[in-house]
Parts: sequence; structure tokens; C-alpha cells
Amino acid sequence: MADTALPSRRKETRTDAVMQAVRAKLASRALAAGDRLPSIRRFAATMGVSPSTVVEAYDRLAAEGLIRARRGSGFYVASAALPPLALADDRPRRDRAVDPFWVSRQSLDAGPEALKPGCGWLPADWMPIAALRREFRALSRAGDAVLADYGSARGSLPLRRLLMGRFAEEGLEVSSDQLLLTPSGTQAIDLICRFLLRPGDTVLVDDPCYFNFRALLRAHQVKLVGVPYRASGPDVGIFEAALSAERPRLYITNSALHNPTGATLSAHTAHRLLNAAAAHDLTVVEDDIFADFEPEASARLAALDGFERVIRIGSFSKTLSASVRCGYIAARADWIEDLVDLQIATGFGGPGPVAAGLVAGVLSGGGYRKNMEEMRRRLARARREVAAKLRELGIEPWLMPRGGFYLWCRLPDGCDSAEVARTALADNLVLAPGDVFSVSQSAAAFMRFNVAQCGDPRVMAALGRALERGGESRRARARGKAAFPDPTPGDNL
Repeated sequence: MADTALPSRRKETRTDAVMQAVRAKLASRALAAGDRLPSIRRFAATMGVSPSTVVEAYDRLAAEGLIRARRGSGFYVASAALPPLALADDRPRRDRAVDPFWVSRQSLDAGPEALKPGCGWLPADWMPIAALRREFRALSRAGDAVLADYGSARGSLPLRRLLMGRFAEEGLEVSSDQLLLTPSGTQAIDLICRFLLRPGDTVLVDDPCYFNFRALLRAHQVKLVGVPYRASGPDVGIFEAALSAERPRLYITNSALHNPTGATLSAHTAHRLLNAAAAHDLTVVEDDIFADFEPEASARLAALDGFERVIRIGSFSKTLSASVRCGYIAARADWIEDLVDLQIATGFGGPGPVAAGLVAGVLSGGGYRKNMEEMRRRLARARREVAAKLRELGIEPWLMPRGGFYLWCRLPDGCDSAEVARTALADNLVLAPGDVFSVSQSAAAFMRFNVAQCGDPRVMAALGRALERGGESRRARARGKAAFPDPTPGDNL
């Protein structure tokens, strides 16, 4: 191997460099399966690093399955060793159908250089990173069990108590046996679906609704019925008719700052929904993940119902960290008891002491509320600025939300949002087209924008190009249609 001494850098970087040198030899076929790697002392001298750095690098490569150790003999290239994936191979597929999974994959797998106004989270520099770092340092000094053990069956009691206090602020009395911590908000909904649904059952969702509701419910093999969502909540008349006609088991919704529309449920609509649900023995799942983004609290189904038939779920991925996953379920105590057993059976408990301790530590500090106040002001400014820039492109917000980071917008006449989203990928721009949110597939003219992800000036430039290219495609199809008109009913084909 080449004699390339490394400059003095921190140990982690030197270890990575040693690993990369081995990977380069594997990629170039200079080392083949079964070949012996240089001894630790020899390779350390070659690379200009300490033997312990090479030991750490070899151990990591062995953990990846690229090399293996033979006792008393050294390290050898594993028979299954392959070069690392090229970046192009690791990118999300762009040729798959534009469905709820398409948006999720594009957002999750996009590289750091991608522009992501279609994703569903805030940029890292909007998050309380300093508070998270402080709590990580505090947890690193905690007892060994915090770093090594499972969490308790119901989840951290200190965090559940903090949640109880937050609920009490809105007049919602909750006991500790009515709360269950989960690894995420999505896992909370999945547990509820496992508990209450069977394949073939009917579930009501808003139309449009959060696209992962659609993806998750598809996995549970249930029938989805969409209820049109208005500025004050779901269309109650259609909601009531669906209850009578479809006999659904569940209704899943956002109350505060509805995703994707940003609309707010009115108290009048909330009361009518709960009356209809009681008359038809319907269980309601209220996803309250955006509550802290509201300037003032709006109507909540759980607060009005008192957990008779409403289950509340939430998480902290939008306000604290999407990396440290922790969610919760608040419901009737007897249901929580069964959900605890179900979570043990399917995941052996909820979030561990590290995740729960970090969330509890940040929430209990005075800085969290101050950070949310600043974030709400920052988002209000971003919503105004981004809405103005979108209007310059002929894109009109459906309404101006009172909080949050989404704008649900109508594209210029004739634009198909899925086509625009596909086209935008050429500029590394990830968008969220309307029909991925719509059960009825009636939102092709709409698109959801995350205003916090629109600050880069390249976003609007790339969006403008995508709209223009989409227009060219529409004009080309129109010309083709004129040349070959659709047959009339009497045509003999």
C-alpha cells in the first residue's frame, strides 16, 4: 500500500482515512478476497498514525463485513467484500410511481446538497441544537443503566409527568396510566391500528391528509374513505354521510395546523364531529404533533371528549429532533394497558432511557418555550416571504395558516404537480405533489411547500424552471392531441 503519511488531525478523522485507504484498495482490486492486510504496526507506520488508530479502523471494517480477523494471524479480506456503493447507486429511484412512498424516499434519501421544500421537517439550524448538546453531555455522565438498558414498559415516568403537566395547561386531566411512550408518532399510530383494526375495516381520513397516513393504512390492508377538508375542518355533512354509509372503525386527523393544508379545526366543527362519532361508535385518533407551533391553542378533540372515544398521539420530531425519536399515546387507561402489552410484543418496549431522558431534559428547561416563541415568529416571517415569492411564479396559497411551516398551494392553471415534481429532480429539488396527500386523487393542481426549507434562493429558481418545463410538456401533449383527437363514441376502432 502506498506510503502516504497523514497530517496531524483528530483521531476520528485519521481512523476514517485509514478505513478509506483500505476501501480504495478493495475498489481497485489491489486487494482480493482472502488477501492478508498489512500488519497493524506496519500499516500504522505506512499511514503515519498510531497502532491504536489502525486497530480501530480494522475493527470497524470487520464490523461492516469487509474484512475478518484470524486469531494469531491478522486480518484478511472477507470473501463477500465489495466496493462501497457509488453515490449514484445510493440515490432514491426516480422512476417509481409518484405516491406517498415516493415523497418519503426522495426526502429521506436526498443528499446534503439537495433542496427539500417538499420534506416534512425543519432544517437543523432551526432546531434547539445547543439544548440537545447539553442534554447529551448530561446523559453521558449518567449511570451505566441509562446508556445500556431498555426503557420501562410504559416509558419514562419523568417524561410522562411532563406530558401530564402540558395537558393540564389545556384543561385536560390525564393520569400516568393513560400515557404510553412510543419510539415515534408513526409507531404510535401503527400500534393503534394493530390494536383496533383488522384487514378489510374502513378508516376515514381527511382529503387531503398527511401522506404517511395513507401509506401506513395501506400496510394494514384497510379501506380508506376520504372526507374533503375545508378551512375550518372536515366537511361535516360528508363526514356524517360517510359514517352512515361506510361504518368506519377509525377516523385519523390533525386538529392543530392540519397537514398538509395548514387549516385549523373550529370549535363548532369539533363539536359536530364528536357528536357524530358518538352516534356511530367511531374512535378518533387525533395527531397533535404540530400543537407547539400554534400561537394560541385551538379546539382539540381530546380536550372536548375527555378520552371517551378520542386517542391523542404526538411526538417531538418537529420541535426537538427527528434523530432522537420519541412519541406518545394518550387514551383510556384500559386501552393503554393493552397497548403496553402490544408494544412489548412487537418492539419490546418504547423509547430507551437516552431518547426519553434527552426529550425530558430539553422540555423541562426554560429554554424550550423561549425557543418555540422565537420559532413561531421566524415561521410567521417565512410564511409571508415564501408566499410572496410563490405568487410571483403564479402559485397561490390555499389559505394563510396561523402557524406552522406548511403552505398548501394551487399551481398555475394546467400544471400537474406530479409532473412538476418529477421534472424538479433534475435540479436536485424535492417537492411534495398534491395527489400523494389525496385519497380521491383530486389534488393534482396542488403542492405542499415547507417554508423553512425555501430560504435558499436556488429553490425558487429551480421551481420556476420545473414549472416552465412542465408547461412545455403540456403544450407538446396538446399538440399531439390535436393531431390525433380522441375518438367519438361512434368511432369504429
